[in-house]
Amino acid sequence: MEQLLSLILPAYNEEARLPECMKKVAGFVAAQDFPMEVLIIENGSKDRTWDLAEAFAGEYPWLRAFREEKSGKGRAVRRGMLEARGKYRFFADVDFSMPIEEISNFLPPVLSGYDIAIGSREAKGAVRYNEPAFRHFTGRVFNWVVRTLAVHGVQDTQCGFKSFSAEAAEKLFSMQLIDGWAFDAEVLFLAQHFDYQIVEVPVRWYYDDHSKINVFKDSWNMIRELLQIRKNYDSGKYSTEK
Repeated sequence: MEQLLSLILPAYNEEARLPECMKKVAGFVAAQDFPMEVLIIENGSKDRTWDLAEAFAGEYPWLRAFREEKSGKGRAVRRGMLEARGKYRFFADVDFSMPIEEISNFLPPVLSGYDIAIGSREAKGAVRYNEPAFRHFTGRVFNWVVRTLAVHGVQDTQCGFKSFSAEAAEKLFSMQLIDGWAFDAEVLFLAQHFDYQIVEVPVRWYYDDHSKINVFKDSWNMIRELLQIRKNYDSGKYSTEK
């Protein structure tokens, strides 16, 4: 049976959060009247994330688990997108700082006909909860850097909830070279090159003070990766014929 939705969950050292995540996911799957699958992509964890993923895959028939030996969120999402079978392929952070029910806003009948739909904390109607002012400020500065170097006109490139049509996912993620945090900026950069339709979907987003992102260290690494995207493009490492 063709899957309408593939939900992809990259998981690195998520032993503590994965059980609660799966409770939410199981409830969401049970509430839907369309066929869907869930993919957990464990990548280089130092804890029991893989053991839990395997156990959950044995419990739920709609769940598949995959293992990547090396870490990198970009590596995990790429594996999930290319293993997925859904018409829409949606990746999400395990902490679900966006309520899982809002995935429905990315699917028919609410939304259809797009190539890429990205969760946005900046689009009209979006709401942020409990985010420190400094964190918001640094996020906006980083977004300005992303828009300057790579992805033009998109107000929130780094929200961890994005949906791709099957065709867009297979083309773009097969070209992806960045394995770190800036992988989604790379994919959106390529999407704009190929004139894919990108829409921003307003979300309710809850700040998690247990986030794994180190604002200063990871922002600097992401800037380096953004510069690498430009270098890759200029040196012809992407097959960019339309």
